Amino acid sequence: MSADHDHHGSSDNLKVAFFLNFGFTILEIIGGFWTNSIAILTDAVHDLADSISLGLAWYFDKISDRECNPRHTYGYRRFRLLGGLITGVMLLLGLGFVLYHAIGRLSDPQEVRAPGMLALAVLGVLFNGAAVLRMKSGTSLTEKLVSWHLIEDTLGWVAVLAGAGIMMIWDLPIVDPILSIGISLIVLWNVGRNLKKVFSVMLQTTPDSFDAEDFEADVIAISGVESVHHIHCWSIDGESHVLSA
Repeated sequence: MSADHDHHGSSDNLKVAFFLNFGFTILEIIGGFWTNSIAILTDAVHDLADSISLGLAWYFDKISDRECNPRHTYGYRRFRLLGGLITGVMLLLGLGFVLYHAIGRLSDPQEVRAPGMLALAVLGVLFNGAAVLRMKSGTSLTEKLVSWHLIEDTLGWVAVLAGAGIMMIWDLPIVDPILSIGISLIVLWNVGRNLKKVFSVMLQTTPDSFDAEDFEADVIAISGVESVHHIHCWSIDGESHVLSA
Protein backbone atom coordinates (compact mmCIF):
# COMPACT_ATOMS: atom_id res chain seq x y z
CA MET A 1 0.00 0.00 0.00
CA SER A 2 1.21 3.45 -0.84
CA ALA A 3 1.88 5.67 2.15
CA ASP A 4 3.33 8.77 0.51
CA HIS A 5 0.14 10.85 0.34
CA ASP A 6 -0.58 13.61 2.84
CA HIS A 7 -4.00 12.61 4.19
CA HIS A 8 -3.86 15.29 6.88
CA GLY A 9 -3.55 17.81 4.04
CA SER A 10 -6.58 16.25 2.40
CA SER A 11 -8.59 16.57 5.62
CA ASP A 12 -7.50 20.21 6.05
CA ASN A 13 -8.49 21.01 2.46
CA LEU A 14 -11.96 19.56 2.98
CA LYS A 15 -12.34 21.40 6.30
CA VAL A 16 -11.51 24.77 4.70
CA ALA A 17 -13.85 24.04 1.76
CA PHE A 18 -16.67 23.15 4.19
CA PHE A 19 -16.38 26.33 6.28
CA LEU A 20 -16.04 28.59 3.22
CA ASN A 21 -19.10 26.99 1.61
CA PHE A 22 -21.20 27.03 4.78
CA GLY A 23 -20.22 30.62 5.61
CA PHE A 24 -21.22 31.81 2.17
CA THR A 25 -24.51 29.87 2.35
CA ILE A 26 -25.51 32.00 5.36
CA LEU A 27 -24.63 35.19 3.45
CA GLU A 28 -26.55 33.89 0.44
CA ILE A 29 -29.74 33.28 2.44
CA ILE A 30 -29.58 36.83 3.84
CA GLY A 31 -28.78 38.23 0.37
CA GLY A 32 -31.63 36.28 -1.21
CA PHE A 33 -34.17 37.97 1.04
CA TRP A 34 -32.43 41.34 0.59
CA THR A 35 -32.62 41.18 -3.22
CA ASN A 36 -36.01 39.43 -3.19
CA SER A 37 -34.48 36.92 -5.60
CA ILE A 38 -35.99 33.43 -5.68
CA ALA A 39 -33.05 32.33 -7.86
CA ILE A 40 -30.53 33.18 -5.16
CA LEU A 41 -32.68 31.60 -2.42
CA THR A 42 -32.95 28.47 -4.56
CA ASP A 43 -29.17 28.41 -4.93
CA ALA A 44 -28.86 28.92 -1.18
CA VAL A 45 -30.80 25.67 -0.63
CA HIS A 46 -28.47 24.00 -3.14
CA ASP A 47 -25.40 25.36 -1.32
CA LEU A 48 -26.77 24.18 2.03
CA ALA A 49 -26.92 20.65 0.58
CA ASP A 50 -23.37 21.20 -0.71
CA SER A 51 -22.22 22.14 2.80
CA ILE A 52 -23.76 18.99 4.27
CA SER A 53 -22.04 16.76 1.69
CA LEU A 54 -18.71 18.58 2.19
CA GLY A 55 -19.02 18.12 5.95
CA LEU A 56 -19.63 14.39 5.47
CA ALA A 57 -16.67 14.14 3.07
CA TRP A 58 -14.45 15.85 5.67
CA TYR A 59 -15.73 13.52 8.41
CA PHE A 60 -15.13 10.34 6.39
CA ASP A 61 -11.71 11.58 5.28
CA LYS A 62 -10.70 11.96 8.96
CA ILE A 63 -11.94 8.42 9.68
CA SER A 64 -9.79 7.11 6.81
CA ASP A 65 -6.61 8.03 8.74
CA ARG A 66 -7.28 5.43 11.43
CA GLU A 67 -4.83 2.54 11.70
CA CYS A 68 -5.72 -0.96 10.56
CA ASN A 69 -6.94 -3.46 13.17
CA PRO A 70 -8.11 -7.11 13.29
CA ARG A 71 -11.59 -6.07 12.11
CA HIS A 72 -10.41 -3.65 9.41
CA THR A 73 -7.21 -5.30 8.19
CA TYR A 74 -6.86 -2.87 5.27
CA GLY A 75 -7.48 0.11 7.51
CA TYR A 76 -10.21 2.70 6.95
CA ARG A 77 -9.02 4.17 3.64
CA ARG A 78 -12.17 3.06 1.80
CA PHE A 79 -14.24 5.48 3.93
CA ARG A 80 -12.80 8.22 1.71
CA LEU A 81 -14.70 6.67 -1.19
CA LEU A 82 -17.93 6.90 0.79
CA GLY A 83 -17.38 10.63 1.22
CA GLY A 84 -16.69 11.01 -2.50
CA LEU A 85 -19.77 8.98 -3.42
CA ILE A 86 -22.06 11.08 -1.19
CA THR A 87 -20.53 14.29 -2.53
CA GLY A 88 -21.02 13.16 -6.14
CA VAL A 89 -24.63 12.05 -5.61
CA MET A 90 -25.50 15.29 -3.77
CA LEU A 91 -23.95 17.26 -6.62
CA LEU A 92 -26.01 15.35 -9.20
CA LEU A 93 -29.17 16.06 -7.20
CA GLY A 94 -28.19 19.73 -6.90
CA LEU A 95 -27.51 19.98 -10.63
CA GLY A 96 -30.87 18.36 -11.37
CA PHE A 97 -32.57 20.86 -9.07
CA VAL A 98 -30.85 23.81 -10.77
CA LEU A 99 -31.57 22.47 -14.29
CA TYR A 100 -35.25 21.93 -13.45
CA HIS A 101 -35.70 25.54 -12.34
CA ALA A 102 -33.51 26.95 -15.12
CA ILE A 103 -35.47 25.12 -17.85
CA GLY A 104 -38.72 26.33 -16.28
CA ARG A 105 -37.48 29.91 -16.46
CA LEU A 106 -36.76 29.66 -20.18
CA SER A 107 -40.49 29.84 -20.86
CA ASP A 108 -41.19 32.24 -17.99
CA PRO A 109 -38.23 34.63 -17.43
CA GLN A 110 -38.56 36.59 -14.19
CA GLU A 111 -37.38 40.09 -13.37
CA VAL A 112 -34.51 40.25 -10.87
CA ARG A 113 -32.71 43.00 -8.96
CA ALA A 114 -29.54 43.03 -11.03
CA PRO A 115 -27.38 45.34 -8.81
CA GLY A 116 -27.96 43.18 -5.74
CA MET A 117 -27.28 40.03 -7.75
CA LEU A 118 -24.05 41.57 -9.04
CA ALA A 119 -22.81 42.27 -5.51
CA LEU A 120 -23.65 38.75 -4.32
CA ALA A 121 -22.05 37.25 -7.44
CA VAL A 122 -18.74 38.98 -6.66
CA LEU A 123 -18.82 37.51 -3.13
CA GLY A 124 -19.78 34.11 -4.54
CA VAL A 125 -16.82 34.06 -6.95
CA LEU A 126 -14.42 35.13 -4.17
CA PHE A 127 -15.61 32.58 -1.58
CA ASN A 128 -15.93 29.63 -3.93
CA GLY A 129 -12.83 30.56 -5.91
CA ALA A 130 -10.79 30.54 -2.70
CA ALA A 131 -12.12 27.07 -1.90
CA VAL A 132 -11.27 25.82 -5.42
CA LEU A 133 -7.69 27.07 -5.06
CA ARG A 134 -7.44 25.28 -1.72
CA MET A 135 -8.62 21.98 -3.26
CA LYS A 136 -6.54 22.38 -6.43
CA SER A 137 -3.70 20.14 -5.22
CA GLY A 138 -5.99 17.31 -4.06
CA THR A 139 -5.21 13.84 -5.45
CA SER A 140 -7.93 11.60 -3.98
CA LEU A 141 -11.20 10.84 -5.77
CA THR A 142 -13.09 12.60 -2.96
CA GLU A 143 -11.00 15.76 -3.38
CA LYS A 144 -11.49 15.68 -7.15
CA LEU A 145 -15.27 15.39 -6.76
CA VAL A 146 -15.27 18.17 -4.16
CA SER A 147 -13.18 20.30 -6.54
CA TRP A 148 -15.84 19.91 -9.24
CA HIS A 149 -18.46 20.64 -6.62
CA LEU A 150 -16.76 23.97 -5.92
CA ILE A 151 -15.96 24.68 -9.57
CA GLU A 152 -19.67 24.24 -10.31
CA ASP A 153 -20.52 26.79 -7.63
CA THR A 154 -17.83 29.22 -8.84
CA LEU A 155 -18.88 28.96 -12.49
CA GLY A 156 -22.49 29.37 -11.40
CA TRP A 157 -21.62 32.67 -9.74
CA VAL A 158 -19.54 33.74 -12.75
CA ALA A 159 -22.71 33.15 -14.80
CA VAL A 160 -24.74 35.20 -12.30
CA LEU A 161 -22.09 37.95 -12.48
CA ALA A 162 -22.16 38.02 -16.28
CA GLY A 163 -25.94 37.74 -16.39
CA ALA A 164 -26.41 40.54 -13.84
CA GLY A 165 -24.05 42.76 -15.84
CA ILE A 166 -25.96 42.10 -19.06
CA MET A 167 -29.35 42.65 -17.38
CA MET A 168 -28.16 45.96 -15.93
CA ILE A 169 -27.69 47.14 -19.53
CA TRP A 170 -30.43 45.26 -21.39
CA ASP A 171 -33.75 43.86 -20.22
CA LEU A 172 -32.93 40.20 -20.98
CA PRO A 173 -33.89 38.04 -17.98
CA ILE A 174 -33.65 34.90 -20.13
CA VAL A 175 -29.83 35.20 -20.04
CA ASP A 176 -29.72 33.83 -16.48
CA PRO A 177 -31.31 30.39 -17.15
CA ILE A 178 -29.39 29.92 -20.43
CA LEU A 179 -26.04 30.41 -18.66
CA SER A 180 -27.09 28.14 -15.78
CA ILE A 181 -28.08 25.30 -18.14
CA GLY A 182 -24.82 25.49 -20.12
CA ILE A 183 -22.61 25.43 -17.03
CA SER A 184 -24.65 22.67 -15.37
CA LEU A 185 -24.22 20.39 -18.40
CA ILE A 186 -20.43 20.91 -18.45
CA VAL A 187 -20.11 20.14 -14.73
CA LEU A 188 -22.48 17.16 -15.06
CA TRP A 189 -20.17 15.55 -17.61
CA ASN A 190 -17.08 15.94 -15.39
CA VAL A 191 -18.86 14.74 -12.24
CA GLY A 192 -20.05 11.68 -14.17
CA ARG A 193 -16.45 10.83 -15.10
CA ASN A 194 -15.27 11.00 -11.50
CA LEU A 195 -18.26 9.05 -10.17
CA LYS A 196 -17.44 6.33 -12.72
CA LYS A 197 -13.98 6.06 -11.13
CA VAL A 198 -15.51 5.83 -7.64
CA PHE A 199 -17.81 2.99 -8.69
CA SER A 200 -14.92 1.26 -10.44
CA VAL A 201 -12.90 1.24 -7.21
CA MET A 202 -15.89 0.14 -5.12
CA LEU A 203 -16.49 -2.77 -7.53
CA GLN A 204 -12.79 -3.74 -7.12
CA THR A 205 -11.93 -3.29 -10.79
CA THR A 206 -8.26 -3.89 -11.60
CA PRO A 207 -6.37 -0.53 -11.63
CA ASP A 208 -5.45 0.72 -15.11
CA SER A 209 -1.76 0.70 -14.17
CA PHE A 210 -1.72 -3.08 -13.58
CA ASP A 211 -1.54 -5.77 -16.28
CA ALA A 212 -2.10 -9.29 -14.88
CA GLU A 213 -0.62 -11.07 -17.91
CA ASP A 214 2.59 -9.00 -17.83
CA PHE A 215 2.85 -9.54 -14.08
CA GLU A 216 2.47 -13.31 -14.45
CA ALA A 217 5.15 -13.41 -17.17
CA ASP A 218 7.56 -11.34 -15.07
CA VAL A 219 7.07 -13.49 -11.97
CA ILE A 220 7.49 -16.78 -13.84
CA ALA A 221 10.72 -15.41 -15.33
CA ILE A 222 12.20 -15.16 -11.80
CA SER A 223 14.62 -17.99 -11.06
CA GLY A 224 13.08 -20.62 -8.76
CA VAL A 225 9.45 -19.70 -9.50
CA GLU A 226 7.50 -22.58 -11.04
CA SER A 227 4.06 -20.98 -11.39
CA VAL A 228 1.82 -18.17 -10.22
CA HIS A 229 -1.96 -18.27 -10.12
CA HIS A 230 -5.07 -16.71 -8.52
CA ILE A 231 -3.76 -13.23 -9.33
CA HIS A 232 -5.97 -10.46 -7.99
CA CYS A 233 -5.34 -6.71 -7.94
CA TRP A 234 -7.71 -4.00 -6.74
CA SER A 235 -7.62 -0.55 -5.20
CA ILE A 236 -8.55 0.51 -1.68
CA ASP A 237 -9.36 4.16 -2.44
CA GLY A 238 -8.12 4.91 -5.95
CA GLU A 239 -4.58 5.60 -4.73
CA SER A 240 -3.48 2.61 -2.62
CA HIS A 241 -3.53 -0.70 -4.50
CA VAL A 242 -3.49 -4.31 -3.28
CA LEU A 243 -2.14 -7.45 -4.96
CA SER A 244 -2.59 -11.08 -4.02
CA ALA A 245 -1.36 -14.16 -5.89
